[in-house]
Amino acid sequence: MDTIASLFSFITTPVSWVIVQFHTVYGALFGPDTGWAWGLSIVSLVILIRICLIPLFVKQIKATRAMQTLQPEMKKIQERYKNDKQRQSEEMMKLYKESGTNPLSSCLPILAQSPFFFALYHVLNGIASGHTIGVINESLLASARKAHIFGAPLAAKFKDGSDTIHALGASVTDVRVVTVIMIVLMSASQFYTQRQLMTKNVDTTVKTPFMQQQKMLMYVFPIMFAVFGINFPVGVLVYWLTTNVWTMGQQMYVIHNNPTPGSKAQAAYLERLTKHVTHHGKVSRRSEKTIVKAIVAKGRDRNEFERKFINALTKAGLTAQSDGTVVKSTVQAAAQTEDGAPVDTTTAAARRQQPKRQTKAQRQSGPKQAGEPTSLEKSDEPQDAKPAAVKQPQKPGSGTRSKAQSGQRKGGPQRPKSPSKK
Repeated sequence: MDTIASLFSFITTPVSWVIVQFHTVYGALFGPDTGWAWGLSIVSLVILIRICLIPLFVKQIKATRAMQTLQPEMKKIQERYKNDKQRQSEEMMKLYKESGTNPLSSCLPILAQSPFFFALYHVLNGIASGHTIGVINESLLASARKAHIFGAPLAAKFKDGSDTIHALGASVTDVRVVTVIMIVLMSASQFYTQRQLMTKNVDTTVKTPFMQQQKMLMYVFPIMFAVFGINFPVGVLVYWLTTNVWTMGQQMYVIHNNPTPGSKAQAAYLERLTKHVTHHGKVSRRSEKTIVKAIVAKGRDRNEFERKFINALTKAGLTAQSDGTVVKSTVQAAAQTEDGAPVDTTTAAARRQQPKRQTKAQRQSGPKQAGEPTSLEKSDEPQDAKPAAVKQPQKPGSGTRSKAQSGQRKGGPQRPKSPSKK
């Protein structure tokens, strides 16, 4: 570790200068020889470095999104060359080259801050050895050696002997308890960050090398931190624990506001967005408009969660536009009165008038002759209208009945009469 740290000694002076500037501020508040002054100086160094790395983080997000857009093509390559792993890898690398993406882009923030990490290790190792380094002079060196974080000196390590730890004014038990707790927290935060990425922000419908890479990092990084953590000074553990917490919070923000398409995080995000849009009738933030615009542009290529979102808007009488805005659909707009009040189209629609039910005799008489008015047409005639022809009343006792009344069929074979009882 000392050999690797010496390779980055060229930035030792800038890192030590930043720590001293922060120590001047916090020393005026908490005292120059306290662990709070030196510990918060290291935490502030982490925050400053991570703020400077935000452009790289944005580039990492864009590269990750580019990888996600290539997942359908990756799936086709996997299905086409599922029995030829070598050809599959060659086609994958060709696809990466043509699209200008790199599956290792997710490691950019870690690689970029590695020089600062090793430079800080070099500074703290010099403090533990009692040597001035960078801009840290004799007085600052004595102050840093007196600083304790929860009873553990800033420059103490887990593997240090009792003589070294006693020289720093602490006990072996305090140093090992503090370092073990910090190593566990550091490894747990790293594992949770990677697990959150794998379980919530990855499209599980497509198996890609990117997913395998993230799954490997989920288990490898915590083990690496646990193994190398026993060789880190307490100040370096403070640095790395702070940067892990920063990364975890930064990733939670990205997952919450800009999830990966097809992931569980996208399902939760679109559910929240649906409630917001249906309640307010519009999309408020710019990031929301960007996501709605991307969903509209996909057309038939939308995933299950995106289709549910579009259907929910349709049921609410809203339509997503190609520019990311949401407006009222034309169907609902047409069903409004002049003063803007909504109209219930189900009750306003005219009900179909059902025809009158015919009697058995009318059904047996067969279809009406052409030009004969129907029962509905007859009901529309005025009550005092005179009929065209008046039917003569039958004479009583004539015994004549219509065929319908006598039960005889109109045309065809006649129904035989039942024998009369004697």
